[in-house]
Amino acid sequence: MAAEQKESPSNNPGLQATPDEATKGYFMQQTMFRIKDPKASLDFYSRVLGMSLLKRLDFPEMKFSLYFLGYEDQAAAPSNAVDRTVWTFAQKATIELTHNWGTESDPEFKGYHNGNSEPRGFGHIGITVDDTYKACERFERLGVEFVKKPDDGKMKGIAFIKDPDGYWIEIFDLKTIGNITADAA
Repeated sequence: MAAEQKESPSNNPGLQATPDEATKGYFMQQTMFRIKDPKASLDFYSRVLGMSLLKRLDFPEMKFSLYFLGYEDQAAAPSNAVDRTVWTFAQKATIELTHNWGTESDPEFKGYHNGNSEPRGFGHIGITVDDTYKACERFERLGVEFVKKPDDGKMKGIAFIKDPDGYWIEIFDLKTIGNITADAA
């Protein structure tokens, strides 16, 4: 096993060892994906991945809608529209699906760049599951497209699937990720 590396500027050039006090309340709130068809994407993120719709915002003048999804308890969400919006934006690690109206029925629309074809950029999001193998068996039954199955390649026990727009999603469980990353620690 490799010796554990300290998270310090000397081992990680550019790292600010002590965060600026001004950033104390900051947190990662959302990752936005542009989507072609909200029906397909909402089905995938809710039925396949088990997320809930936290809030939908429509902007008719600009012809787009935003769908915020996450793993939050819906019972905790306020019923008042304004309060629910504030509550949604207070949740950590949500997905924002942005639908530009008309893309779902435009035969000329080719889709969005997923970041994994050239030129590469954005890579993927990660979802923790109870058991990677069981989750992948279920995904297979549901017809989900795989980029990598758990036993493919050198990193065993993790998988990559695609959402309806081709965005990659890493699937892993905590026992497996601990084994995979032990040598990199």
